[in-house]
Amino acid sequence: MKVLSFSETGCVRKNNEDAYLILPEYGVYAVADGMGGHLAGEVAARIAVEELKKEAPTLKERVGEELESFVKKILLQANREVFESSTRNPDTEGMGTTFTVLVFREKQVVLAHVGDSRAYLWRENELHQLTQDHSLVNELLRLGEISHEEAEVHPKRHMLLRALGADWNLNVDTKIIDYQPGDVFFLCTDGVSNVVNLQEIVEEFKKSCSWEERLENLKKLIIQRGAPDNFTALCCITE
Repeated sequence: MKVLSFSETGCVRKNNEDAYLILPEYGVYAVADGMGGHLAGEVAARIAVEELKKEAPTLKERVGEELESFVKKILLQANREVFESSTRNPDTEGMGTTFTVLVFREKQVVLAHVGDSRAYLWRENELHQLTQDHSLVNELLRLGEISHEEAEVHPKRHMLLRALGADWNLNVDTKIIDYQPGDVFFLCTDGVSNVVNLQEIVEEFKKSCSWEERLENLKKLIIQRGAPDNFTALCCITE
């Protein structure tokens, strides 16, 4: 497994409230996009990532549905850690974070997801979105109440319906995916997906260059477009 990543503050924000985790010894990879008041987003994302890092050794010998269940439990525990922290400190009240996690085992990967950070699968020159955004706009799209064009400019397009730490209870999306050699899993926060669309990512991934160059080109494109938000991406290239 080859893993590449970048995480940038962008051109507008003062601090980077994104976080990511790379633990090849446990096959664990994740991105988080924190939100809240002054510095609170950073705190929420960091708590989520640290909780996963702390519990990653418990996943080592688990596979299949048992692994999926344990990954979900870790996200639920991280949710409670963020929620409790937000209630103890007025400065972090109401903080939360997205959290998108991959755990690789043998020829399968467990995906766990909350929020609007995304996971994609690049296979045979096609890009497949593996996650659904837990956002108001995506729900309106699903119900057919707005068009894709309206979604792009909707005044509440950044409003999340689900975030880790927003409430004591949390619904976590999980799935098990069979993967094959050459598959590439791409995780990113909305600082990427709000600036470059799916077709532009496809065009970049199809270029005849290294994966390092492809990610560097994406990063440059986001900056050229003003990088209004923190942006983070993590690329897992299977062998």
